[in-house]
Amino acid sequence: MKRQVNRCVSAVLVIMAGGAGLTGCSSNRPAGSAASSAASAARSGASAVASAASSAAASAVSSAVASAEAAAEAALAKVKGGLNAKADVTLGAVVTSSGGRAEVPVNVTNHDSKARRYTILINFNDQSGNLLDMIVLDVPETAAGGTAHATARSNRNLTGTITTEVRNALRY
Repeated sequence: MKRQVNRCVSAVLVIMAGGAGLTGCSSNRPAGSAASSAASAARSGASAVASAASSAAASAVSSAVASAEAAAEAALAKVKGGLNAKADVTLGAVVTSSGGRAEVPVNVTNHDSKARRYTILINFNDQSGNLLDMIVLDVPETAAGGTAHATARSNRNLTGTITTEVRNALRY
């Protein structure tokens, strides 16, 4: 049990270190650089939590997932110049790939008058709404008034009925 808890704690520390690294971002850096750093940190943390979750005890997993959620949100909140764009994102139906990972089509419509990039945090939940996995998706520059298409894939194999939700989305 101690080894399992240590794995969860390590995963949380990875996420927190990623978020802490953002506090040193200079305002002279373009928003895209800070957002890419935030997305990278959150992706690394989400992947570490997914790995820890597959081998840790249920109570330790709940704690690690809750910490990962908070750390990912904190990392995204530190993106300079990022605007809430949750309404710009729609998700399609979840399918399971031949490799066993859950996949969902993501459509992003840029309602701004300038080309913008997006960083999106997507939750994969079971049918009861319990968080199973989370990913951070970077969508490249999308033209003003244009729509971009991407696919979000879970970090690990998920079974059962899977639902998805946009936890957060930033436009910059």
